[in-house]
Amino acid sequence: MLKDKAREMSGRIESAIHSSRGKDVLLYLLFVAVAFVFWVFLSLDTQVQRDFEVPVELQEVPDSVTLINQPPSSLMVSVKGKDSQLLKFMWGKMSPMKIKWDETSDGGTTMTYSSSKLLTRVRDYFGNAVQVVSCRPDSINLSYTTLPGVKVKLVVQADIRPQIQYVLSGQPTADVDSVTIFSPSDIPHNLKFVSTEPIVKSGLKDTARYEVKVKPIAGMRIIPDKVTVTVPVEPLIVRKRTLRLEIKNLPPDKHLVTFPSKIEISYLVAMGSYNDEYPIRAFVDYNDIKLPGNKLPVSLSVIPEIYRNMSFSPESVEYIVENAD
Repeated sequence: MLKDKAREMSGRIESAIHSSRGKDVLLYLLFVAVAFVFWVFLSLDTQVQRDFEVPVELQEVPDSVTLINQPPSSLMVSVKGKDSQLLKFMWGKMSPMKIKWDETSDGGTTMTYSSSKLLTRVRDYFGNAVQVVSCRPDSINLSYTTLPGVKVKLVVQADIRPQIQYVLSGQPTADVDSVTIFSPSDIPHNLKFVSTEPIVKSGLKDTARYEVKVKPIAGMRIIPDKVTVTVPVEPLIVRKRTLRLEIKNLPPDKHLVTFPSKIEISYLVAMGSYNDEYPIRAFVDYNDIKLPGNKLPVSLSVIPEIYRNMSFSPESVEYIVENAD
């Protein structure tokens, strides 16, 4: 059935082509195709101005050399020529313009590729038939060193504000603790550390990582110049403990009994430190018996910084003083 339909359709098309109207349509399409071909050739012969981003590749840099500032990754070049001459640059990926190290180095601490030399290389790249209108940058000037690098400490600058009920569970840390500094001349002896660009974040509810730049130093190169900083954030959870009361300044001939003899403390602590117990002591002072009232106030020892919103109950206890046997 399908074969019959296909045969019938083919017959109709063949009849339409061989008809007078079909021949007119085919002739019209032929003229359109010829006109298009002529238009393409005329377009390719038209003088135009176009902009190109030309990749730059610095080659054969000696292993002993460390560049202080990096060469441009590309040149913005404006050229004028026929489309037929620029066609190969318009289609596909631009090949890099290769500059060899020995063409540029002065044997000291600078590498210079003058505007005239760079313009010549750009002309060679596009061909003599293409006119170079402009090139940015118009020259390349780099400084470098053959001196070994000096390692210094890296300090993370951060202002972190976690969300309420969350806390920093440690100091923000970078994936490296030191960086290497390179300079064409000696590095000052008082340069003991470098720091990251400031990190300012608020409302954090989970551990986060940020890629941060190292603060640059003029005339020097820092490797690495970017680091990953980890900001540890954990939720705060409630923990309760029971402490036995201790008596301070108790005379040797006296015995003090408190009711109750223990108190319960409650505080917030980071989840990761929940099972870590830091020593906390609870006291009543025998000398406070002189205070008005029939209760002694309870006081605590120094509270660890990781404990927050500390509270305890009861805040005062009843007591009985007895003579020691």
